[in-house]
Amino acid sequence: MINLTLPDGSVRQYDKGITAMQVARSISEGLARNVLAAEIDSKVWDASRPIEEDVKIRLLTWNDTEGKATFWHSSAHLMAEALEALYPGVKLGIGPAIETGFYYDVDFGDQPFSSDDFKKIEDKMAELAKTKSEYIRKPVSKADAIEYFTEKGDEYKLDLIKDLPDGSITFYSQGNFTDLCRGPHIPNTSFIKAIKLMSVAGAYWRGDETRKQLTRIYGVTYPKQSELTDYLHFLEEAKKRDHRKLGKELELFAFSEKVGMGLPLWLPKGAALREKLVRFLQKAQEEAGYEQVITPHIGHKNLYVTSGHYEKYGADSFQPIKTPQEGEEFFLKPMNCPHHCEIYKTKPRSYKDLPVRFAEFGTVYRYEQSGELHGLTRVRGFTQDDAHLFCRPDQVKEEFKKVIDLVLYVFKALGFADYTAQISLRDPENKTKYIGSDENWLLAEAAIIEAAHEKGLPTVIEFGEAAFYGPKLDFMVKDALGRKWQLGTIQVDYNLPERFELEYTGSDNQKHRPVMIHRAPFGSLERFVAVLIEHCAGNFPLWLTPEQYSILPISEKYEEYAKKLSDALKKSDIRGLIDLRDEKIGRKIRDAEVKKIPYMLIVGEKEAAEGTVSVRKHGEGDLGSMAIEDFKSLIEKEITV
Repeated sequence: MINLTLPDGSVRQYDKGITAMQVARSISEGLARNVLAAEIDSKVWDASRPIEEDVKIRLLTWNDTEGKATFWHSSAHLMAEALEALYPGVKLGIGPAIETGFYYDVDFGDQPFSSDDFKKIEDKMAELAKTKSEYIRKPVSKADAIEYFTEKGDEYKLDLIKDLPDGSITFYSQGNFTDLCRGPHIPNTSFIKAIKLMSVAGAYWRGDETRKQLTRIYGVTYPKQSELTDYLHFLEEAKKRDHRKLGKELELFAFSEKVGMGLPLWLPKGAALREKLVRFLQKAQEEAGYEQVITPHIGHKNLYVTSGHYEKYGADSFQPIKTPQEGEEFFLKPMNCPHHCEIYKTKPRSYKDLPVRFAEFGTVYRYEQSGELHGLTRVRGFTQDDAHLFCRPDQVKEEFKKVIDLVLYVFKALGFADYTAQISLRDPENKTKYIGSDENWLLAEAAIIEAAHEKGLPTVIEFGEAAFYGPKLDFMVKDALGRKWQLGTIQVDYNLPERFELEYTGSDNQKHRPVMIHRAPFGSLERFVAVLIEHCAGNFPLWLTPEQYSILPISEKYEEYAKKLSDALKKSDIRGLIDLRDEKIGRKIRDAEVKKIPYMLIVGEKEAAEGTVSVRKHGEGDLGSMAIEDFKSLIEKEITV
């Protein structure tokens, strides 16, 4: 007999060699019908694999991330089987699950292939899925694996096998298809009910541009057709909200090849929106006791050697800036924190001076690979709403909690209500990635865990996600479409104060090291704006939108009245414009709707005579006629920040 510990802590005894699927059936047939795989002592296994010793077990379904990944990896194998049936002699690279489905890299040789072929592949996959073929795992020797794929003539699998140690190799088979794979897989193909191939792209074998380019086919599958239908609808909605599309339509930002990839240009409306965000946070920071600082865009190489950034990121940064002086090198600033450490050192500090809170909207530069650049979410130059707090050890938890309050204030003001706080800790299995002593790491991790608990945050713990100098609290926010984004981070750092030899004089008149808290509620302004655009589909909160109204005169006769109204609104700090184009009023209204201007103020003979405006609201329609003072009151009530 063996003992299996379930997620609720209960222990059940079973015969040695039982499978996860049999365990599921012992609980309920309904559960067994939904089990895709199992987590055995933190490793994902096939539900059909025998369990030979005492373990912790978690049964995985479609509702689990690991369950979805297993389902999609199995779907990649199903697609590969369909491809071999439809394109004899095809050669296969790798076929992993990804966040939203799967792909397979394929060498079609001389056989033509395009997205026009998707339908016949989907039909073949559906036909094969109905055969209810089991996914069968088989350990093989390295020699047998080489022999099998040599006979098959598949050089890509042979290339993969050469790096694998003997005794670690497994094959998986379903129907007429066998693949080199470590698994795991779902019980059989019948679980796959809905299939959609999404796109095709080129991909160099093993990411090496000197090697052959294969055809990468992306797909997604679901256990129900209704779920696939919902997903495709979600994609259409996401396409409408794409910040790159809306950024162009709303004239917020642009990119120029002459300026350089990944270096955004903020247009007037985008700059206005960005500045509103900056002023909003600056005001909140001033009230919380932060002091504004400004640091250069470059720093001497020695600065980043001291901080550890050069050792960790130097090879992946922009190349150093060499000066006429022999051996002198500068770097584009990758982080603001080393500069702030030097500001702290500009004068002696006493325990009575702490905490010291330095804040800066500092632009930093990191050389991201061109293939990783994506609109504003992944750029090479971005501005962080950075702040660094220097405090005594006894102040860490309280300061950390105050920063949490500030982050939540930002989220509330911008409509992000659904979030989880991710406690990102060191990888206990690989401490070489991090700097600093175990003692300091344990102190920093404990402070974050306690602060998050005391603030009542919904939390998850992720090992291996800490910064190289300290653990952090990352806020994972869900947008209006349910997508997760990492926005806002707070980090506790005992290590940089050590490396920069920061000090304060304690009440005992001895020198002590301060503790450093890094924080950025927005994170990157560029990325935050991108997420905000997609979250609200370009319909920004009224306090933030660059143009709160557009005055639409019916004809040029009413332009003077329109200008008078505009002047009155500007005096009340209400931002907008007058549409003086020689267009019909219907066209002006349609254009204002497309530009997502919150309020349209239509003025004609009646309004000019009565001193009123006819108000339309974006997306809602006519609100009727009102006096300009009443419109001002309407705006003031809606602006809550």
